[in-house]
Amino acid sequence: MRDNRKVELDAFDQKILNVLTGDGRISITDLARMIGLSKSPTQARVRRLEAEGVITGYRADVDPIRLGRDHVAFVEVKLSDTRESALRAFNAQVALIPEVEECHMLAAHFDYLLKVRTQDMRDFRRVLGEAISALPHVAQSSTHVVMQAIKDDGNTVPI
Repeated sequence: MRDNRKVELDAFDQKILNVLTGDGRISITDLARMIGLSKSPTQARVRRLEAEGVITGYRADVDPIRLGRDHVAFVEVKLSDTRESALRAFNAQVALIPEVEECHMLAAHFDYLLKVRTQDMRDFRRVLGEAISALPHVAQSSTHVVMQAIKDDGNTVPI
């Protein structure tokens, strides 16, 4: 079970997070210099932030467009059954679809909002027809195709 308690952060912790969010590969020595602490306390703080679950990991950001996956659509999904067992079944299966980048349960006129990234419209239609529509308890879906990303993953996209 995930611990969702709020962690209290001081100014140095905030600085560490700000720097690591921009460059997760920075050395402890450079990080310490940037935040104004010596190496040992900086390293101890990073380890504490990791242990407390504030820092959940490090990853490489990849450009999906360079990988040929520049078609983005948001799909509203309405389920025929919203009992807990139906939600668990949907959640388990949607997590297995690699083209679904994000899945959010909402309090709205539909139950889920999916962000789907594919190569093109033909590939999207395949994913919608063969994978998303086949998910447990899907009653209907509605698609919104993205024309241009203005801000994506917290970053402003150049026009």
